[in-house]
Amino acid sequence: MSTIERLHLEPTAHTQQPLVSVVIVNYNVRDFLHNCLQSLQRSLHGMASEVIVIDNHSTDGSVEFLTPLFPEVRFIALKENLGFGKANNIGFSMSKGRYVLCLNPDTLLSEDTMEVMFDYMEQHPDVGLSGCRLLNGDGTFQLACRRGFPTPWVAFTRSFGLQSLFPKSPLFGRYNQTFRDVNETYNVDAVSGAFMLIRREALEQVQGFDPDFFMYGEDLDICYRITQHGWNVAYVHTTSVIHFKGESTKRSSLNEVGVFYDAMAIFVRKHFASSQLFLLFLRTGIMVRTAVAYINFYRPQILLLLFDIVCVNIALLLSTQLRMGEFFGFPSIAYPTVQIVVSVVVVLAMLFTGEYLSRTVPSIRRAFSALMISFFILSSMTYFFRDYAFSRGVLLMTIGFSLVLTALVRTVLLVFDKIYGAQADRRLAVIGINDATEQLLQEFERADARNTAIVGIIATEEGAPERFGNKPVLGNIEYLEKILRRYSIREVIITDNTMPRMEMMRRIATVAGSSAHFHFADMYDEIVVARIIEKLTGLSPAFPQYNITLPRYRIIKRSIDIVGALFLLTIGLPVVYLASVNPHGVLWKIKQVLRGRFSLFGVYPTTDSGPALGKVGLTGLAHISEPDQLSRQAIRNLNEYYVRHYTLSLDLEIFLKFFSRKTSGVR
Repeated sequence: MSTIERLHLEPTAHTQQPLVSVVIVNYNVRDFLHNCLQSLQRSLHGMASEVIVIDNHSTDGSVEFLTPLFPEVRFIALKENLGFGKANNIGFSMSKGRYVLCLNPDTLLSEDTMEVMFDYMEQHPDVGLSGCRLLNGDGTFQLACRRGFPTPWVAFTRSFGLQSLFPKSPLFGRYNQTFRDVNETYNVDAVSGAFMLIRREALEQVQGFDPDFFMYGEDLDICYRITQHGWNVAYVHTTSVIHFKGESTKRSSLNEVGVFYDAMAIFVRKHFASSQLFLLFLRTGIMVRTAVAYINFYRPQILLLLFDIVCVNIALLLSTQLRMGEFFGFPSIAYPTVQIVVSVVVVLAMLFTGEYLSRTVPSIRRAFSALMISFFILSSMTYFFRDYAFSRGVLLMTIGFSLVLTALVRTVLLVFDKIYGAQADRRLAVIGINDATEQLLQEFERADARNTAIVGIIATEEGAPERFGNKPVLGNIEYLEKILRRYSIREVIITDNTMPRMEMMRRIATVAGSSAHFHFADMYDEIVVARIIEKLTGLSPAFPQYNITLPRYRIIKRSIDIVGALFLLTIGLPVVYLASVNPHGVLWKIKQVLRGRFSLFGVYPTTDSGPALGKVGLTGLAHISEPDQLSRQAIRNLNEYYVRHYTLSLDLEIFLKFFSRKTSGVR
């Protein structure tokens, strides 16, 4: 167990204390933080308070953009990403309030949230920490806002999926408390770190978050330690906060699934594990759950891969039948070797051409290229494995049938996606009749969203006109559920700023089962509008495409690294000694290239924890551009260009420039 970093929480005179100190840790969620701060202003209205934002080395200009908009907020910009717990500890150490609110930037508070929670804590002096009802963006209840500790039994039921099978059982549903009524207030083991109101005395006793938890798990840990000091932890149902879960993680290189279950393992090992046997058992469960989560996340790609394998094997059987008169016409020694080899070669070729990537749609063109590569490889293999050279005619027909079948599969998948999936037409409605709605309509028209249609407007006040702009008014928000059902609306954008947020959230909660998703744009700026339009129209990718992540480039690049490193460590060893000022240091780096930790050509190391994409290179764009004279931002830009636009010709260009400078004696 690591020693928790101590917080120097300076006690201040009661008269000088704000009632509440709000600490928010931000990482690259400028638009969400902007909305969060606006909702916080309204919820804190009239309450003595202070707001501290700890920025975890964001690269989206959060601090520069928001500082002039919120002069009363104290922004602390860190020089590196310290993680959720450490960054919060910094904010806690600066706070002076009677209560400290740990708040996520991707949240929206109701107008009454701070008043309700403050009153609850004042009336319940036995409660050291409390949380409120958290809702997802579509109004559904967020299970993580009240939880049980992952004791050995609870960790077992959660890790092996028993909670999902028996959610109403007090025996199996203890982790997310799914057997309890969400519309009651009661003590729980833990609440979500997205919204935690902590009594200062309790915070001083536990000395903040444990820095061993980088992200996830630290909220469970602090709740556990607070209960160990005799305090209660409470879930309060009488006010709601919307939590757009996981936005910071989406903008980082973190593996959310892996980090979450690693955090659970740290927590259990720290507080509950008394035997190595149980830890081994828990790790097995975590591995199973992690594997299931990965399979679910990559389900479309896995299904496409399996379809391709089936298509190739069907094509092989058909070709054998046509050529040899029976489906299994090869000698018995060929099975199942031939089927396995053909399937593996085709799958690898598909990966090489870019299929099965998480952010690409199935492509007939890529499938055709992969099958041509497969034909070349398989026909070449018959020259080396004569015992398996049964019929090149069968191979040719197999590739032909495979092309037809894989093209058919991709056509069906693309049509299905167009009708029911991500590319399906989206029917939208806007709640609110105001200038923001008018501007939003204009932005959608300029976006030319072919698969997105704004059906009409939903009014929040009586006496609304029949039309607003060029859109009909569908009705009043009193009939929200009927409007959503009648017009098959699946997306709702809220621009209204007249109805109290608490009331708006109540309305959303009443239609939580309608499958409609709600987007708040009432606290309105161009960033929020652009993000919503991009998300709903699908006109721009949510993530940039980095060439360095493509399998074909990764395979070739790794092969070049291995061959190049072996050459430099053997035949090219004299070159290393002649061309290097510090040959021993260069040889160490070359060995790291062989181990896969460095690359011959790559990004330039910075003072950060490491590059999000790509490996540190022995040389690269920044290396040949006199990095000592470059600013840190310039180096980042060169690294970004390299991983985004990587090609083999770029590495060749870097090598030629590096070689010419070495031979000419120029730095």
